[in-house]
Amino acid sequence: MTGEQVCLVGSGRTDAGVHALAQVANFHTGSKIPLGGFLKGLNSLLPEDIAISAASEVPPDFHSIRNSICKIYCYHILASETKSPFWNKRVWLLNRHLDIHSMKMALPQLMGTHDFSAFKASGSNAKTSVRTIYLCEIKPIALEIFTPPGGLHYIFTIAADGFLRYMVRNIIGLLVQIGLGKRSYEDMANVIASKDRSSAGPTAPPHGLYLKQVYYDKSEIPFTINDN
Repeated sequence: MTGEQVCLVGSGRTDAGVHALAQVANFHTGSKIPLGGFLKGLNSLLPEDIAISAASEVPPDFHSIRNSICKIYCYHILASETKSPFWNKRVWLLNRHLDIHSMKMALPQLMGTHDFSAFKASGSNAKTSVRTIYLCEIKPIALEIFTPPGGLHYIFTIAADGFLRYMVRNIIGLLVQIGLGKRSYEDMANVIASKDRSSAGPTAPPHGLYLKQVYYDKSEIPFTINDN
């Protein structure tokens, strides 16, 4: 559109198969195309599985990765003996009952600042494995039209100052083991303290994971975050 060599900087990488509800990216341009022109023009050129929802002008020193102060991911789990075509490749389908109470009991142990090496994928080049989790919850959602009869749909939401490679999917993997009764909710604290990936358990499939929101302004975050 601009006739320039453009470097597009995304707010973060997502694994193959993961979805993004609100990915953010920035680029520099000398073009005089108005914001509305970029919005319509890019959407006319992009494939069907990508859409630009908004375009804004930002200061020249803005960086979609470095300026991010909080990211939110959500993960969809469908506990049902019957598959749902509506959620194909959009949810982790489990044909088993989950003990959501036990899963919720494990969540407070994730909150705060910890070394999350136990949930980091091998090959990660992150300088530090320390991250701060601000919000962590799991709730049932009522979508009767899209959920098979007898099935239960759950959404796990987590917000942090940043995430390690596969971190959310590895946390989900352990939570599901707890929900299936294979692990105790008390294991969460022990796994974090171990800093050992092998102690955490399996990695949840990518297709249930969604990058929900990226925040750059503290005043826009709908919950309190600690400056420390």
